[in-house]
Amino acid sequence: MDRVAIIGASMTQFGQREGWLSDLLAEAAIDCLDDANVEPSELDHLYTSNMASGEFEGQTGIMNMLAHDLGAMPAYTQRIDQTSSSGAAGAYAAWQSVASGASDLTLLVGGEKMTHRSTGESTDVIASITHPVEYKHGVTLPSFAGLTARHYLDKYDAPRESLGKVAVKNHKNGVDNPHAQFQKEVSLEEVLESPIVADPLRLYDFCPITDGSGALLMCPESVAEEYTDDYVLLTGIAGATDTQVVHERDDPTVMGGVVESSREAYEMSGRGPDDIDVAELHDMFTILEFLQSEDLGFFEKGEGWKAVEEGVTDRDGDLPINTSGGLKSKGHPLGASGVAQIYEIYQQIRGEAGPRQVEADVGLACNVGGFGNCVLTAILEGPQ
Repeated sequence: MDRVAIIGASMTQFGQREGWLSDLLAEAAIDCLDDANVEPSELDHLYTSNMASGEFEGQTGIMNMLAHDLGAMPAYTQRIDQTSSSGAAGAYAAWQSVASGASDLTLLVGGEKMTHRSTGESTDVIASITHPVEYKHGVTLPSFAGLTARHYLDKYDAPRESLGKVAVKNHKNGVDNPHAQFQKEVSLEEVLESPIVADPLRLYDFCPITDGSGALLMCPESVAEEYTDDYVLLTGIAGATDTQVVHERDDPTVMGGVVESSREAYEMSGRGPDDIDVAELHDMFTILEFLQSEDLGFFEKGEGWKAVEEGVTDRDGDLPINTSGGLKSKGHPLGASGVAQIYEIYQQIRGEAGPRQVEADVGLACNVGGFGNCVLTAILEGPQ
């Protein structure tokens, strides 16, 4: 099987954007195709990753709308929805379409338009991710995060400040990301004194509501060589699920979907945790960076907080995590976040991350749906 290459990637400015989701999708798509010097008419497949365009905008045919707006007919279209991991699920579908031989050129465009709705309305849409058994009691993802954070801090004797340092680190990285929603540093004091949302988590422990889009163009490596020498390989990608009802898990600090999806992605790529030079993790809440970094095998269980305290995950540390600013600073447009994570790793491996650049030959992105209900892990590297 020919290896799958990414020959173009893009992301829009994240934040509060004017216009419709269709405008954001077209913006990212055009930038991505321009990056690869590919015409829309050359596409075989066109995938759109999105969680809730119907709920947020009353539009559901966004994949066909995009094909029309780009002039990409008669490319096959499909919309990929896997809640907040829709972006990486779309990348997995695009990878499958190329790896199977069904397509020589597949464009994935992920996006979400959220900020035109009130915080309460947006929160309710996001809360629909939870199981009805939990949802009817008013359980939301922030409440899961707060309960898990308290359990983690108590179980592993971690200081509350360690969570705050995740936010401080990721905001500092976001300053150098021109696409990030928040390009400003925050102090540990600001984080710890911000309003309580779900004890012990406060406002700055949570990512914002965001508009934005991102795109990836995939093809077989043999086709990539016809377009460019500067491509990135998607050498491992896998997805897995965990219980939808969170309280049924044996240990809420273990994200089974992260463990299983990374195990399969490592096996596919022939890599392991020690081979990863840079990682983008789904820090919708600061506690998730600890959980994922441990379940990916970077650190022993209960040791992720120590890595943050010791600067291991800083941009100049041994394993930089969330050089983009993460969801915390960059923003979290649901259908685009997983795409944007892969975009950051793509930029890092190509050496085009500007002031965020680290020394990286192999990178990993982990995109989480809900509170670990579904997870995808992707491993990227340069051609050998």
